Amino acid sequence: MRFQVELEFVQCLGNPNYLNFLAQRNYFKDPVFINYLKYLLYWKEPEYAKYLKYPMCLYFLDLLQYEHFRRELVNAQCTKFIDDQQILLWQHYTRRRSRLMTSTTVNGNAPEQNANLALSNSTQQNGHLNMNQKMS
Repeated sequence: MRFQVELEFVQCLGNPNYLNFLAQRNYFKDPVFINYLKYLLYWKEPEYAKYLKYPMCLYFLDLLQYEHFRRELVNAQCTKFIDDQQILLWQHYTRRRSRLMTSTTVNGNAPEQNANLALSNSTQQNGHLNMNQKMS
């Protein structure tokens, strides 16, 4: 039962609107809750991560270890920006990756390398910042 509850909670952390909800209710100021977030880092281990349907939640779990990020989540504009970037990633990355994975090897790169290269190039060309760039 505990496994399922923690699995569901960790995956909820992949929802920026839920993070905003938690921030507005001061959960991120509670040291006990912060320790719980540290405890949940075990989900990054492959034997647990394989059960995640939304692996993006692990990225947010990492970011939640930083006080600055937790403070910014109270700001609805920040949360909206994160949500928009997440949607753009889902829309474009999945489509481009599947297209590149089916293509033959280009420039001596394996299809996986082409997919990663295309993602980084499209992010730069479209002017979309990743969350690390925004938080800096």
